[in-house]
Amino acid sequence: MADLPHWEEHYRSGHPPWDTGRPSSELMRVVEVEQIAPCRAIELGCGTGTNAVWLSQRGFEVTAVDLVPLAIEQAIERAAKAGVKVRFLSLDLLNLPDLGEPFDFLVDRGCYHAVRRDDAAGYLNAVDRLLRSGARGLILAGNAKEPHDPGPPVVNEEELRSELGSRFEIVSLREFRFDDANLGIDFKPLAWSCLLRKP
Repeated sequence: MADLPHWEEHYRSGHPPWDTGRPSSELMRVVEVEQIAPCRAIELGCGTGTNAVWLSQRGFEVTAVDLVPLAIEQAIERAAKAGVKVRFLSLDLLNLPDLGEPFDFLVDRGCYHAVRRDDAAGYLNAVDRLLRSGARGLILAGNAKEPHDPGPPVVNEEELRSELGSRFEIVSLREFRFDDANLGIDFKPLAWSCLLRKP
């Protein structure tokens, strides 16, 4: 994928702007409020594995993928230090191999808003293949109401509903702020939290 050197440089610097080393509080909230029980889960764009490790610590059977091999190396180290087992794979989301049985829960903190600009249909196809019927997915994406530079890519509500809603049931859509961003500036980016279900 052409963007690999761009993403890789962030990990080489040691300061990827989307990674504080803490799990997403929005992921933690959704798992609790929606009573998502431990199950087979996949994380897209897992970075250094913070969210994947958190899920594994709570009994989820986690597969986590990222485009950047260096990020996966760091994620494996994080899981080892935490004493948990996660299947980490360096893969291109748009060219995924067979990962076995479909998953019950999907987590995406920032992958959708980056990939959709080049291939929204490819993203939807990948998520559709990964989830079993009735499974849920949590998509966390930058919110176009407050675009910032530096800051995450953004999507507006109409785009999100038309793209994700074309293939999945949108169970809930709410605004929140990324508290796990490492932008080096004094604001927390506005974001979307979209919980979807595969019909």
